[in-house]
Amino acid sequence: MKKEACGLFGIYGHPEAARMTYFGLYALQHRGQESAGIVTWDGHAIREQRGVGLVADVFNESHLGYQLKGNIAMGHVRYGASGIPLIRDAQPFRVSYKGMHMALAHNGNLVNTACLREELENQGTIFQTCMDSEVIMHLVAKNMNGNTPEEAITKACARLKGSYSLLFMINHKLIAVRDPWGFRPLSLGQAGEAYVLASETCAFDLLEAEYLRSLAPGEMLVIDNGQIHVHQCMEPAQRQGACIFELIYFARPDSLVFDQEVYDTRKTMGMILAQECPAEGDFVMPFPDSGVYAAIGYAQEAGLPFEACMIRNHYVGRTFIQPTQSMRDFAGRIKLNPVKSMIKGKRVIVVEDSIVRGTTIRPRVKQLRELGAKEIHMRVSCPPIHYPCYYGIDFSSKGELIAANHSVAEISSYLGLDSLHFITIGGLLKAVQDPGSFCLACFNGAYPVLSDQCNTQCCQESGQ
Repeated sequence: MKKEACGLFGIYGHPEAARMTYFGLYALQHRGQESAGIVTWDGHAIREQRGVGLVADVFNESHLGYQLKGNIAMGHVRYGASGIPLIRDAQPFRVSYKGMHMALAHNGNLVNTACLREELENQGTIFQTCMDSEVIMHLVAKNMNGNTPEEAITKACARLKGSYSLLFMINHKLIAVRDPWGFRPLSLGQAGEAYVLASETCAFDLLEAEYLRSLAPGEMLVIDNGQIHVHQCMEPAQRQGACIFELIYFARPDSLVFDQEVYDTRKTMGMILAQECPAEGDFVMPFPDSGVYAAIGYAQEAGLPFEACMIRNHYVGRTFIQPTQSMRDFAGRIKLNPVKSMIKGKRVIVVEDSIVRGTTIRPRVKQLRELGAKEIHMRVSCPPIHYPCYYGIDFSSKGELIAANHSVAEISSYLGLDSLHFITIGGLLKAVQDPGSFCLACFNGAYPVLSDQCNTQCCQESGQ
């Protein structure tokens, strides 16, 4: 199955809903670069525009000004973990069923997709994609007879296991749901008389929308006739699982995620790193952009200069979310270029946000060596990643995780470093609010949820 670790945006009650959604998706582009889509409700039917590529490539003035009419809209940016991008996998996913016009946008990844899909296929359901999002839509349609859309969604969500923040457009209703474990963020805001929903609050800032609150785990918001109706469609799970990787890497630093300032959280991680494992060096530098804020915290705590010795080409996307390793390698080579005069003869402390595979960092360290760095010490604001993620972050195989197969000393040697230290799990939790609410499975293997209908091997074989 395809993975979904994407960005959602919805708006209700705005005369230029499609254009506002375009800007919202633009702000969320970092969450997915494979495809994008927008749907609107024109009062009679759902209109759509979807395509492969970046937001600016998929939409033009004709789409925003004429085709996508209506004052209700929602959009999606997607990245797929593997394979060739296909327009059929672009979201929002739209269907018609018994006079109902429905669309779905999904951020997350289910762990019981294979079993649900097999059950539905045995009942005669025909699938057009390999997305778990289509499974969700079929479950909703199956429960629509005799029920309101809200009831049908509630019954469908009761069958789902894993991470999902969902936006539904069902005729004139805009409905948002967050899974009971709280894996993926979803927030509510207001722009004038319009209500807005987004994966991250940086999308609100662009529209000058006021942040109201984060949706609670298991909560459903229904916006209809200009009013918000709140339903607790599922009880929050006893064991919460907010993805801590959102705060370490994935979210934009100017966002509020899980009611925490991402910038401040990353800076605090860097300060804790300096306390845990100081190093003697001439300056602190990041590999931009995601390592910048932890590096600032490290430098301030250590009393060392912060230097931006690697210059990023901003016309290259994020290497971590490229769907294949060859694409990550290519993007990594052209993404950063060093300021050569700063490196020669210096003791360099590099602060990085995470080491997943090690394949991106190794050539960068080699480049610093070739430029004459005297010493290279690396500090990482994420603990070693020992276990795969089944909830939507792109490290689904234990074999590709360098820390799962090598000691810290071996990783340091492989990367060509003089020293290496990962922040401890305890240190990481000091940097966040409500530390007991986070999923740490990629560090300690303690998964908040596995399907009770599939064993772990089944989930791994299906790509979950």
